[in-house]
Amino acid sequence: PQGTRPLAGARSPHATRGHGNLLHGAVNALCWGPPMASSHEPFLSAEQVAAFHRDGFLVLPFWDDTTVDELRASIRDVMRTFRFGEVDSVFTTDDQRSDAYFLRSGGNVSFFWEKDATPEQRADAPELAINKIGHALHDLVPSFSRASYDPRLGRLARDLGVARPLAVQSMYIFKQPGVGGAVNAHQDGAFLYTEPQSCLGLWFALEDASVANGALFVVPGSHREGVARRFRRTASDDATEFQPAEPVEWDLSRARKVEVPRGTLVVLHNAVVHFSHQNTSSRSRHAYTLHVVDGSEGVSFPRDNWLRRP
Repeated sequence: PQGTRPLAGARSPHATRGHGNLLHGAVNALCWGPPMASSHEPFLSAEQVAAFHRDGFLVLPFWDDTTVDELRASIRDVMRTFRFGEVDSVFTTDDQRSDAYFLRSGGNVSFFWEKDATPEQRADAPELAINKIGHALHDLVPSFSRASYDPRLGRLARDLGVARPLAVQSMYIFKQPGVGGAVNAHQDGAFLYTEPQSCLGLWFALEDASVANGALFVVPGSHREGVARRFRRTASDDATEFQPAEPVEWDLSRARKVEVPRGTLVVLHNAVVHFSHQNTSSRSRHAYTLHVVDGSEGVSFPRDNWLRRP
């Protein structure tokens, strides 16, 4: 990938080139360290690695209260500087997005409304009507950059087979009280597709997550079926589509609720099926998600992926 830098050590960028033009364009994705070596210090135990490969996800205590408080304070600062009246983009997980604001958001700090937020809510209390902020917090906001490039995460990713982990997308998700929309069952590898598949999802609870306020549900073992379809740009390059177009009917009867305290990390395989219900409670459920892909030689990031960075 072009424009990468090591997580630790010198800050100056250095150019590397991988197979298939990973992350098409002049990308500022950052390298989380050198390719995996047998001598690197593991972060996960052998039992945890085995559990991840068996279930497709892993739940770990990770961030302390200080880090969580810093990130929540930082997102409040970001929101205070934003002109909400200039945005009309709504986020859902099942539509075929075509607005230019979304398609340009890969290298920005962009704001997306809740689908069920009313015009009055947007005008009177926009901070309670925002669905998420993305998709480059990890590069553009210092507190999120510090948290995202924690060396422990690079070690964790390498433990799970991502030899050269690159951070490519981040989101702050609000899951607002009352209007926090459901996130339909999906696989992260559909949206951040590599050949071969390498995406790893890192989901951090910034508030206690329960079923009432929209906790994650994960289907253990569903990753063994592989990624079912892709979310990509159309040939015109100004819209997106699912391929194949037909929705996937997953068996969710075995889904396991993931109720966790704030500071918890949920690690998600690229093909594991996961979802969350609408937040019908009076409490929000803030979370931060970070996605990494493998920048090793032989891994490609197709040019028609929706995510681009200028």
